[in-house]
Amino acid sequence: MTTRSDIEQHPDVAEMRSRFERATSNPTAQSVETLALITGVYLAASPWIAGFSGLTALAVTNLILGLAYCACMGGFASAYERTHAMAWTACAIGAFTIISPWVVAGSVDTTRTVVNNVIVGAVALLCGLAMAAGGRRGRGGASFGPSAMS
Repeated sequence: MTTRSDIEQHPDVAEMRSRFERATSNPTAQSVETLALITGVYLAASPWIAGFSGLTALAVTNLILGLAYCACMGGFASAYERTHAMAWTACAIGAFTIISPWVVAGSVDTTRTVVNNVIVGAVALLCGLAMAAGGRRGRGGASFGPSAMS
């Protein structure tokens, strides 16, 4: 006679959830997530803030990238164990933001758009990398991520 064990009750799963909870409740992780969300909101609104909304192709690109970035980075505090892999998507969005003035259709590589997108893209990329690799840091309380507490 075999008995079916419920994986949700397994001690390792409970310990892993506890580590994720501790990892995302520290101030460093919360600060990175906050900066990432502000970055995404700014990226979405940057064509109107920085004054290049007339360049429609790049304006729409930044709006879509900003909203996608917020969606990727927004779930970390509440569900890190299910969303930490999306940090790599956020890194890709940050990298694309950096190069977008040169790859988006039309002549949109003005000084204003390049400076805006390179700075915002770099911040977005760094926030994504911080979330993706946060658990690999070995600095005690400044670390976050699944392996930070092991």
